[in-house]
Amino acid sequence: MTVSQKKNAFRIYLYLGALFITSLVVSNLIFQKFFYWHPFGDVKIFGVGLFVISVGILPYPITFLITDLISEIYGKKKANQVVTAGIFASLFSMTIILVANHAPATVDSPVDDQLFHKVFALSPVAVLASMIAYLFAQYIDISIYHFWKRVTKGKYLWVRNNFSTFTSQFIDTFTVVLLLCIFEVLPWSMFFGLVVSGFAFKLMIAVLDTPFLYISVYIMRRYFGLEQGEEIRLDI
Repeated sequence: MTVSQKKNAFRIYLYLGALFITSLVVSNLIFQKFFYWHPFGDVKIFGVGLFVISVGILPYPITFLITDLISEIYGKKKANQVVTAGIFASLFSMTIILVANHAPATVDSPVDDQLFHKVFALSPVAVLASMIAYLFAQYIDISIYHFWKRVTKGKYLWVRNNFSTFTSQFIDTFTVVLLLCIFEVLPWSMFFGLVVSGFAFKLMIAVLDTPFLYISVYIMRRYFGLEQGEEIRLDI
């Protein structure tokens, strides 16, 4: 690999990390808004409408696509580093929000204390729940991905992409909804419905993102001259 290619490899890794962290932090900030996506009509699952989901789910699947891409091209170590950075960024953003929440608003502030508190007050609890679920899910996703990569000897990209994502997304969905119910952010009556809806939605997105992973991996392998299963070793 040439010096120019190594620089570009690092640059791409940096941008992928930025997209990952942004998607993760934003999903934690906007999670309190729920919407009803009803392509199958008014279907109820355990009393909750199918695909009644938090808008925080929208950017979240992107994080799994990115970690799978980094795992495939840069290896397990680099994928884990991005996950760790994402945890730090989320906790740091919540610290800033906590400080901002305690700063008194002026009389003419467009957003007063009550509105700010209503939107962001539950964020620290939700982020704690999300981070616990996220910690399990992402590291499990990366481990399962590389397990299947070894088993298939670098072949069948769709197998490791989907098997790792299916397992990790279920763990993530179940754990975060469970913790939000325990912390009384959500009522227990919504537990099973939200788990089923959230997991079903994530499964659908995981299947849909497979072609994008194939295209991204193909382009990067071709540009960097990588053999099947070969990874880029960044000297950092």
